[in-house]
Amino acid sequence: MQSIADDSARLRVTPWRGSGRAGRTRLRWRRAARHHAGVDAHRTGAIGPATLRDVAAAAGVHPATASRALNPATRSLVNEATAQRVLEAASGLGYRPNPIARGLKTSRSYTIGVVVPDLRNPLFPPIARGIEDRLEPAGYTSLIANTDNEPERERLSFDALSARQVDGFITATARREHPLLREVGAGRPLVLVNRTSDDDGFPSAVPDDHDGMRRAVEHLAALGHRAIAHVAGPFELSTGVHRHEGYVRSMESAGLEVDRELVMAGARFSEDEGARICRELLARGRRFTAVLAANDLMALGCIDALREAGLDCPRDVSVVGFNDMDWSSRFAPPLTTVRLPHHRLGVEAAGLLLERLADPGAPVRHVVLPIELVVRGSTAPAAA
Repeated sequence: MQSIADDSARLRVTPWRGSGRAGRTRLRWRRAARHHAGVDAHRTGAIGPATLRDVAAAAGVHPATASRALNPATRSLVNEATAQRVLEAASGLGYRPNPIARGLKTSRSYTIGVVVPDLRNPLFPPIARGIEDRLEPAGYTSLIANTDNEPERERLSFDALSARQVDGFITATARREHPLLREVGAGRPLVLVNRTSDDDGFPSAVPDDHDGMRRAVEHLAALGHRAIAHVAGPFELSTGVHRHEGYVRSMESAGLEVDRELVMAGARFSEDEGARICRELLARGRRFTAVLAANDLMALGCIDALREAGLDCPRDVSVVGFNDMDWSSRFAPPLTTVRLPHHRLGVEAAGLLLERLADPGAPVRHVVLPIELVVRGSTAPAAA
């Protein structure tokens, strides 16, 4: 029988899938792991992918300890120095955990379904990134489904993700009355992001819509605006109704009249819908010097409609949006808007889901994140 030393000599000339320094480093780690475990490399044949036992052997720990150190959810159970040694061994060996085997042991897939209404809307990619950034260190992967705001496609998305055995859901598609969510949430943990439902039965991470509208109204009032129109979002969505409520309360607090002829709700948070509503408000013949839109896309539509009517923004009519999309500063004029913490919304939503996975019986929590008003060129003192 050949000795381990003989096998090591043979291994020095065996081609390795890696190349350069990284490939040589992995090979040295593999030899060390095989030698430490007393494995006859010649008898076992060509070296395949590194296993958990290889990592444990190289780090000089029990495989169970290596498993805990490699799992972000249980790493705190391992001594910090030991965990670092295991991680270095895993990196040196090029070890990749097997999520299927891990799932069989824990009855989890370590995947999370993320359902969004429209990936073309610039609001949602940074939220999805925040979700991913929070889930990845915990050992989870996200699967994203886009519904295009279609109820049937939404149901199909939830069904498809459920068939893939996701451990839970984060959804930005919630409507105020939404029986499907109750149906889906009965089988798996579910968290709402950027929107809520009327029953408050699910954890949620949302921006402070009321405070956003308060800041916008106070800004316009300070510029001398008294007739402030409101282009509202869909009232079947919490974002639409909460921002409308914030507008009404803030106008009343500022001692300004809410002219119902200057308030109109859209069917969608879109540029086309914002333009349509602004045209309708202009056609009603009621003078206004400012428009407070429910989101930046609707605000952009309002600016387009004002230009069509020969009105200048902000000289004739000031416009304020909501969300502060990446391109809002590149409008002509740059848009005054309410800034949401998009990335943090995703991070907080993912954190809420991880809490539910760790303790399904924990009380439902709602996280309301602070906002800020960003003043740019689309607002100016009211015209005389």
